[in-house]
Amino acid sequence: MAKEVKRQDGNAVEWTVVPDALEVTIVSPEQTLYAGTVESITVPGERGRFEVLKGHAPIISSLTAGTIICTGEDPFELAISGGFIEVAHNRVSLCVEESV
Repeated sequence: MAKEVKRQDGNAVEWTVVPDALEVTIVSPEQTLYAGTVESITVPGERGRFEVLKGHAPIISSLTAGTIICTGEDPFELAISGGFIEVAHNRVSLCVEESV
């Protein structure tokens, strides 16, 4: 069951619904490459590969050339030449350049 969490940004307070599963969206400048729910996602970070699981701490990181691996009911792999990842409240957003 999704839950609401309270986020404070200066004087503003915002309630955010946190999904129970890890929601991943991967986009390129041209199109959405993947959108779905996964158990985990492994990405090639600037300082080495890292895995994101449900409940991961918020993070923003740049990505290097390598392979993105999503595990779960619908496994997915994507070769990239670089990009960025943002993780917050069980939502993972990636903007990447596909490898050719």
